[in-house]
Amino acid sequence: MLHAFRFNRRPKPTTVAPDSIRSRISSMRALLVCSTALLAALLAVSPEVASAQMKLSPKATAPGGMETRYFTSIDGLMDGNADVILKETRQGKTVTAAVLDVCYPVAKNSDRKDRFVVNLQIAGQTLSGTTSSLGAKAPVTVKLTRKPTGDTFEFRGQIGIGQAVTEVTSPDNADLSEKEFLDNQTTDDGITPQPKDFTEVSPEAIAVKVKLDNATDFLKSLRGQDVEVTLASLSVGCDALRAGEQTINMSVDPERSAALLAKFKAMPGVTAAGWTAGLAEMDRTIRIPAADWRDGDKINRDKLATAVAGVLGKTLAAKPVSQSFNAATGKLKLVFKRPNQDFPALDLTDTIEVSGLVSADKPGPTDRLMVWIGSPSTTTADESSGAKLNVSDEASADEEGDQPDDNGSIEALARELKGQRWDADKSVWK
Repeated sequence: MLHAFRFNRRPKPTTVAPDSIRSRISSMRALLVCSTALLAALLAVSPEVASAQMKLSPKATAPGGMETRYFTSIDGLMDGNADVILKETRQGKTVTAAVLDVCYPVAKNSDRKDRFVVNLQIAGQTLSGTTSSLGAKAPVTVKLTRKPTGDTFEFRGQIGIGQAVTEVTSPDNADLSEKEFLDNQTTDDGITPQPKDFTEVSPEAIAVKVKLDNATDFLKSLRGQDVEVTLASLSVGCDALRAGEQTINMSVDPERSAALLAKFKAMPGVTAAGWTAGLAEMDRTIRIPAADWRDGDKINRDKLATAVAGVLGKTLAAKPVSQSFNAATGKLKLVFKRPNQDFPALDLTDTIEVSGLVSADKPGPTDRLMVWIGSPSTTTADESSGAKLNVSDEASADEEGDQPDDNGSIEALARELKGQRWDADKSVWK
C-alpha cells in the first residue's frame, strides 16, 4: 500500500507545511508512548494474562511425581489385635521407600503393648527388613509381597517377632493420602488447662500428659499423696507409644486441684495438665450461692452435707445415718436407712448410699458453688435381732438398665438451697 500510495500521488512541490509535519510526528510519538504505557499497566494489573499460556497443571509439569500413601490395616497380625501403619513413598506407581510401624500386645489378652518400626527394602513386589522391638528388644523380621489388585492391594508373607512367626494373608487393602491419614490421626487428650467453669469438665478430675521416659518417676512421686490414679490410664496404648507421651488421669479433692496442677506442670517431662471429665453430670448438678456455706475462704462442707442429707432424707423417705468426705478425692458419701416395703412383716432394712461432690463452680475466685448428687444405690438386708434371713440382692437381667428412682431429689435440693439447674439445650444456668 505504501508503494501504491506513492505511485498514485500527484507530484506537488510543497503540499504540507513543515510545522504541520512536525506536529503529526509529535502526535504519532505521543500515541506510541500511550500505547506502551497502557500495555505495561495491563501487565502490572493482570500478569496472569501474559503468562496464562505458559502455565501447566502440576500433573503436566511433573508426571509421576512423588507422593506418600498409607495403609492402616493389614489383616492377620497377632490375631487381628495389631495396630499397623505402612507408609509408602511412591514415584508414580513405583514404591521407592516403605516404613512398617506395628504396635501389638506383648502377650495374648494383655493390655501391655510393644512396637517395632522397620525400614523396608524394596525389590520388585517384595518388601523386607529386620529390626528389634522398642520395648522387649525382640528381633523382628519382615518379608511381605505386595500386589496391586485393581483399586486395592494384597499383602502376603511372614512377620517374625522373637520365636513367634505370623503368616500374613491380607487382600483388599485400600490406601490413604497423607491428608486423609493425618486427619484420622488427630486425638483429643480431654485435658482443659484453663476451663471457664466446671460445666464441661469435672472439678475433681484432673489429667497430666507426661513423656514416657518420665512417666515412671512421675507416678512414683504420687505415692503417699492424697490422689487417686485411674488404673486404666496406666496402660500405655499404641497412640501413647507413637506419640511418646502418656495421659494419666486422677481424682483429687476439688479444693486442692488447682494447686496440684500447678505443681505437676513444673515436673520433668510434663507437657500438659488440666481438668477433664469426671464424676459431675450436669443433669444431676445444681449451682447455689456460696455466701451461706463458707467459713472465711473455705467451704463449710459438713454444714452443706448436713443440709443435703436433710433434703434427701425427705425425698427418699429414709433416715440419715452418716456422712463423710473422702480425703483424697473430696467425694461425699451419704448413708440412709429405711424399712423395706416389699414384705413389711419381715422387718427387712434398705440401706441407701448416695455419692456427692461439693466444689466451687469454676477455678479461681467465685461466689457460687456446685453440688452434684449421684443416683442412689440401695441394698436390702435382715438387720433384725436373732436369726437372720439371708437375702440375695442381685438385680435381674431385665432390671439392670433401670435407674433408681430418687423421687425428685435434685429438684428438691434446688428449691431448698435456692439453686439453679443446668439447661443443656441453651448451655446456661436457669
